Amino acid sequence: MQSNDQRRPRVPRSELAELLETRLRESFGAAADAEQAGHMAAYMKDVAPFLGIRTPLRRELSRAVTKDTPKPSEADCAALALRCWDLPEREYRYFAADYLRRHVSRCSSGFLPVVRHLIVTVPWWDTVDALAAHTVGPLVAADPALAPVMDEWIGDEDLWVARTALLHQLTYKSATDAGRLFAYCRRQGAHPDFFVRKAIGWCLREYAKTDPGAVRAFVAAERGSLSPLSVREALKNL
Repeated sequence: MQSNDQRRPRVPRSELAELLETRLRESFGAAADAEQAGHMAAYMKDVAPFLGIRTPLRRELSRAVTKDTPKPSEADCAALALRCWDLPEREYRYFAADYLRRHVSRCSSGFLPVVRHLIVTVPWWDTVDALAAHTVGPLVAADPALAPVMDEWIGDEDLWVARTALLHQLTYKSATDAGRLFAYCRRQGAHPDFFVRKAIGWCLREYAKTDPGAVRAFVAAERGSLSPLSVREALKNL
């Protein structure tokens, strides 16, 4: 659920976003498959409707949609993402998440409130995880001043915001702030929700590829406060 104090960001004016949305709706709409849409919605626990476009085709269509278009500004990225999030079918959000991943380097730290809105709006792991690792993560890496914002997010009452804080360093490897990572896992170790517990195990398992000894030591020290799911996921490849 979206927090009451989080207002929807204004959609900036953007000719590029208008063009991409028009192309996208025409392309994706023509490729819709009602039968497949039902299967995809069921797999995602009916959190949202689908058009029924499988990933390989969706990516092919997405490349055609963006072909011969200019590199976006931050305002273009915000406008496109917010427009896509206003459309009900999930594939439009996948397109936006992929677009942000590709162009996040063109966005400043001021883009983070827009991403938070995307995270908490009809949230599920499919969109949240992509935004956490490939949009929030690069934004924080580019501006260390955003790290304290993650310190706030890890304690947020919205589980998807907390999950984002846990996962934002997922691709950092040797650049991971291990102290912050372990502190986040410790803080949410007793969280009752599956998705937070799973995220704890996932981010630890990923960091174990860089420093397995540190992860082993952390899990050994905190085993009593971590859920069995988190421990199992953290040690899966060790």
